[in-house]
Amino acid sequence: MSRPLALLGSGEFEPWTVEVDAWLLDHADGDGSVLVLPTASAGEGDAVFDRWGAKGLAHYEASGVPARVLPLKTRVDAEREELARAIAGASVVYFSGGNPWYLAETLRGSACWDEIVRRHGAGLAYAGCSAGAACLTEVTFDSEADDMREVYKPGLGYLRPGIVIGPHWDVLDSWVPGTREALGSTVPEGGVLVGIDEDTALLGDGVTWQVAGRQGVHVRAGDGWTHAGPGDSLDLRLLP
Repeated sequence: MSRPLALLGSGEFEPWTVEVDAWLLDHADGDGSVLVLPTASAGEGDAVFDRWGAKGLAHYEASGVPARVLPLKTRVDAEREELARAIAGASVVYFSGGNPWYLAETLRGSACWDEIVRRHGAGLAYAGCSAGAACLTEVTFDSEADDMREVYKPGLGYLRPGIVIGPHWDVLDSWVPGTREALGSTVPEGGVLVGIDEDTALLGDGVTWQVAGRQGVHVRAGDGWTHAGPGDSLDLRLLP
């Protein structure tokens, strides 16, 4: 598989994701190692970044999978050649949750992002949980914005145009009523909304997918919805 991709609604480094890890490593090339990247949480401070990094390392140590935290916190870090070289040899890059827009702004056009894109096309597996998934679209959201008029901002645009990813889909409206409708309103005509429930992953090559985890994935294309649960397959073109 040339572009293995895991999009998680939430629940990174929890026991249920062992299935996700196995799928990623089975479909990736590289040296068998995982790079843990809590970059999306870096804006909350080193303590938060380090906590997510430690959780990732403990998770992979329990599974016997070699892993290390890549200290990519800022745009300056994203241009560091030694970090890009580390990406060149790994099997999986794993972006955990935080602020999708911060992650997109940190990576866009950088040496590290260029290396991820290059290697993803040759077998590097990309795992993105919550912010790590939502950053990949043309339009993402700034989870720190106080003004709703400033929530939606440019993402990385790695997925094909018109795709909107909604992580934490099953609980969004319990946080802020109307969030799912607001997110759906950002989908352009002819676009696709992909809602991924908590503790759920969409695993595939950008076109053919399977659902793993505890709950479901919900796809709105046009006026219709498709719902898929654990073990179900989906045909859905998300990559160009």
